[in-house]
Amino acid sequence: MLEEEGNRTILPDQLINVLRRQKYQLVGRHSAVKKCRWLHESLVRGRPCYKDKFFGINSLQCIQMTPWLGCDCACTFCWRVQSNGDLEVPWDEMDNTLFDSATGIVTGSILAQRRILTGYKNHPKVDQERYVKAVNPRHVAISLAGEPTVYPRLGELLKEFHNRGFTTFLVTNGTMPEVLSNLQETPTQLYITLAAPDKNTYQETCRPTIKDAWTQLNKSLELIPSLSCPVVLRLTLARHLNMRTPEKYADLIRKADPLYFECKGVVYVGHARMRIGFDNMPRHEEIREFAQELCSLTGYQPIAESRDSRVLLASSKLKEPKKLVG
Repeated sequence: MLEEEGNRTILPDQLINVLRRQKYQLVGRHSAVKKCRWLHESLVRGRPCYKDKFFGINSLQCIQMTPWLGCDCACTFCWRVQSNGDLEVPWDEMDNTLFDSATGIVTGSILAQRRILTGYKNHPKVDQERYVKAVNPRHVAISLAGEPTVYPRLGELLKEFHNRGFTTFLVTNGTMPEVLSNLQETPTQLYITLAAPDKNTYQETCRPTIKDAWTQLNKSLELIPSLSCPVVLRLTLARHLNMRTPEKYADLIRKADPLYFECKGVVYVGHARMRIGFDNMPRHEEIREFAQELCSLTGYQPIAESRDSRVLLASSKLKEPKKLVG
């Protein structure tokens, strides 16, 4: 248990109630865990997510969590509850003056995952071997909601997970390059979201709440060659919104020179349905076509794809994804 648990001064009560109805497991004052669709699919049907196919990450043993439920962007395609009108209850998503310990968040996240799994113990379609693996997680996807670089002890959080034998995927919007450049511990793999090819599209799509967010994102892109961990530049793409001008995306990819870039279609779920339409969700064939055009412009080559998740991975240095475990 977190020593701070019960003191939920950061989040308004109405938001807490909504998150609980959406089956978030709240951890301390500002963190959360939620069951991933692919955790269920792996347990019940033996179907893992694309991270298993691409990088060897076992979906059975993956925690989907965030150390910070607030964000400095209000992306139109994001499924999370935002403070700019979703509930008509404003709160300061960037106030990180009160924060929980990294050790407490890690312990609380593991316990939350086990609570989530309780109902599967006697599930008729879940064998005991899979269940035992699931209640002993070994990977964490820090990508559930919010912006993790707002959490002041992010490096400590990564180190604590690593000390417990976890691999870590960290997903960031790239608006805090100083955090990325000063991490005392790097993730097993870093994802930086690139959801626009230019500033105007960025303002329209990501709706940042801080000044110079586009400039800060570009600073993060420039950092990529100096980082010691593999980096995936994730293009989150929505039809009729930001899925255009591939030549501008290509310029940014060449500048950043990541090990991978990934094209992934937005999903019409959660509170994203208040901001985008079903028609904004591209088909896998569209994602593949856009990614192949980017490859022709950048010299990268497609190396893996998943139709179920509408995602394609490309690299200029590898012929297949690097397995991070196993």
